Formats: sequence, structure tokens, C-alpha cells
Amino acid sequence: MKALHINGNDLTLEAVREVAVERRPVLLDPDARAAVGRARAVVDALVAGHKVSYAITTGVGKLSDVRIAGEQIREMQVNLIRSHAVGVGEPLAAAEVRAMMLLRANSLSKGFSGVRAEIIDALCEMLNHGVTPFVPSQGSVGASGDLAPLAHLALALIGEGECLDDKGVRIPGAEAWRRAQVKPVVLEAKEAVSLINGTQGMLAVGGLALLAAETLMDSADVIGALTLDALRGTDAAFDERIHKARPHSGQLKTAENLRRMLEGSQIRESHRDCSRVQDAYSLRCMPQVHGAVRDTLAHCRQVMETEVNSAVDNPLVFVKNSKQADGEGEVISGGNFHGEPVAFVLDFLGIALSALAGISERRLERLVNPALNEGLPPFLAAGAGLNSGFMMPQVTAAALVSENKILAHPASVDSITTSGNKEDYVSMGMTAALKLKRIIENTRNAMAIEAMAAAQALDFVAPLKTGKRGLAAYAAIRSVCATMDKDRVMYQDFARIAELIASGKVAEALR
Repeated sequence: MKALHINGNDLTLEAVREVAVERRPVLLDPDARAAVGRARAVVDALVAGHKVSYAITTGVGKLSDVRIAGEQIREMQVNLIRSHAVGVGEPLAAAEVRAMMLLRANSLSKGFSGVRAEIIDALCEMLNHGVTPFVPSQGSVGASGDLAPLAHLALALIGEGECLDDKGVRIPGAEAWRRAQVKPVVLEAKEAVSLINGTQGMLAVGGLALLAAETLMDSADVIGALTLDALRGTDAAFDERIHKARPHSGQLKTAENLRRMLEGSQIRESHRDCSRVQDAYSLRCMPQVHGAVRDTLAHCRQVMETEVNSAVDNPLVFVKNSKQADGEGEVISGGNFHGEPVAFVLDFLGIALSALAGISERRLERLVNPALNEGLPPFLAAGAGLNSGFMMPQVTAAALVSENKILAHPASVDSITTSGNKEDYVSMGMTAALKLKRIIENTRNAMAIEAMAAAQALDFVAPLKTGKRGLAAYAAIRSVCATMDKDRVMYQDFARIAELIASGKVAEALR
């Protein structure tokens, strides 16, 4: 793939995925390199002039009143990285770590952090040569940024700590650099704090999670339409006039998708003059519920893409002359490392996806419950009684959505005091990101169970057929999961359909 040139201003989540997952190469943009050099000149001038400046010639956090000078400055950089690499728990996935590295490099390339361009180059080299730090997932409270996860990243940058090889095996950081035939860096003034102060941990996990969540959205409309048609539901509730009267963009889009999915359905035509006036909420209100999830995802993307291209370091360096690296400028302490904006949307996304899973499970219940499923066999079982059919898959879906209800409790409403009461209100954004991953997995699996059940229900409705888009989705499901003509072990079916959903192949029915 063509190399991505980062400048701190226009990185997209799609590009983050390309680097993190597809290993697209990364380089520092020449104009950004010049801006980084100008900011670095300000830092060098402060050090040369022995001026007091937070995290440059002083300690950090509660120790900010301790003066650091001379050779101690370089020693402090290593001490900061080592002392902050205190993560525990399961490691982040390699793709999440690579995303974190790219996001950190992009933020530094804005030219407000005062690091040397060599630091950004080194992060790019790590990405380009497959040097992936081992980063434990736990230990961040989301301010002053994701200190512990980023410190583990920085530990590898200086040739210490551990990395993951191509097979995911942990190896010493120095060995990873040796295999890549590149050299780790020696940190200078301010560079340690610039590497560990930021929201890139929660943003990397959350950004990739958002992309995964977006693949679920159209799939939910497709699967919901299959369920509605199999239950002989009506498309009247998706009339465009209804949704223009309440014109939320997500609602309008889902209603349009449902109309397209049901277009040309023989099943729908077979009961157009039936006596039923309206369907249950889980069918009738898909535009309102799915649509609200769509709008939430759009809001979350807007916030995350702003954060992707933000300077989240502390302190920040502002140059006076944007044309020359003359060392003239000002270093100002602030709080851009605080993860609250990201923490809020990560929690919001978890809540929205929990609703998406919840309404999916309610549709599944209508498919399998003989009191609700419109003449379909009890539990969609051929020979019900001898066979249990989808009795237990509904229980699994119920377990998943109930777990989501617990996980959807927002992490960002909590705080705990750290660093000797200097850092007395934190975001807990990394916690929000980590539980969001589980919510997405649960939601995808719940949708996979509904998809398998909907395909089974359509088999019972034959020879009547759903619309051409529904048939395309049905074919995609059947490509990985055969009809159940008698009880069988189903967990592998669920896994294959979940993978199908994640790949976007179910959603392709709309296109």
C-alpha cells in the first residue's frame, strides 16, 4: 500500500485501521517535520537557558516542584518510562497497539509537543518493521492520559520491556529491534512525558471498536428485515412519510434500508390484506431504535476523529515564529491529556450497542416462541419435541444481552484520586474502551443467532420467498450455515455467522 504521510491534522479512522491491521507503511510529512523542529527549538532553548519549565526541567505530577538539570534530564526520561510502565492484565491485541503507536506519532507530529522528529521517525520505524510492544490492558485511569499503556509502548521505543513477534510470542524489546535491524532511541528533555501523556490507549481500542460497531449497523437492518418478513410483519411502519415527520438522519436511513430489504417480497404480498394492524415494537420500531444507534455512532465518530488529530500532551509548546526554528516561544501547562471527551462517547457507544443487541434478542424471541411466531414451528424445530431447535440459542442471546446491561454501566461517571491528590478527577476512559470491546462481541454474537434463526424461519415459510436483497442475505448466511433439519451442535454456526457479519458480507445485501 502507498505510505501514509502523517501531519497531525487529517488522519482518519480508516487510515488507522489500514496501518493497524493491514500494515500500511507510515512516514512523517515534510511540513510536519519542520513544525516539529520549530517546537523542539523552543525546548532546547529552555534547557540551554536553565529556565524552569514543567516536565522539561522539573519532575512531573506531584513532584513538579523538583528541579532537574544537566545530565539528570536524560536520566529522568528513562526513569519516567520505567516507573510508569506498571500495567497488568491481559495484553492489548497487536492491532490495538499498532493503532496506539500511530495515534501517538500523529499527535506528536502536530508540532506542539516539543519532541525531536527522530522520536516520530522511530515510532514509524517500529510500525514499518513490525516492532510491536507488549502492552498490558489494565492500569490506566484515563488522566494524565493513558500513562501506563503508553509507558509500555515507550519502554519498547528505548529498547527495553517486551515486544510481540509475528506469532504473538513475547520477546525482549532489544531482541525485537535487533531482528528489525533498526536501533532504539535515546530520549532527550521532555520526550518521555510527551510519549506517555495522552489518550491514545483508549482512543486506539475505542477507534477500532467503533469501526467494528459500524459494520454491525447495516447488518442489523438486514437481519431485522429477514426476521420481520419471516414473521409476516408489515412494512407500513417504514413508510417514508412517517420518518420525515421525525427526521432523525439515522431513523430515515434505517427505514429506507428496511423498505429496500422488503421490496419484492412474496411473503409480504401474501398477507397484505390480513387483519393485523401493527407489529410489536421490536419489529415496528426498528427505524427508531436502530436509527438512534446510527446517530450515536455518527456522534462518536465525530468526537474520535477530532481526538485523533489533537495535541493531547502536557505541557504544550507554542512557537512565536511559524517560519523559523529560532527557539522563541512559550510552554504552557494544561489538561489536554484528560480523557473525558473520549470516555463519554465510549460509554455512549456501549449503551447504544446494548440496545441493538437487546432488540435483536426480542425479535429472536418472537421467532422461537410458539405463542408469538405466527404459525412457525415451536422453537423453529422440525419435529418439535423430539428436537429442541432454537430453544437454547435464545437463552444464549438472553445471557449476552443481560451481560451487556451490566457492561453498559458508564465508566466515566466514576473517578478516583491519584498522584498525591494532584490528579484528583480522572476519566476512566480506558475502562470504558475495554468493556466496549466485550459489548461489541456480545452484540455481534446475538445478531448472529438471530440471523441463523431468521434463515431457518424463512425455510419454513417456503415456497414463498423474501425480496431479492433478503435472498442475497439469506444466501450469505447459508454459505456458512446449513438448514437445521434436526438438532445439531450450533456454536460453530454462530461463530461463522458472526465472522460473516464482521466482514460486512451480510450488509452487502443492501448494496
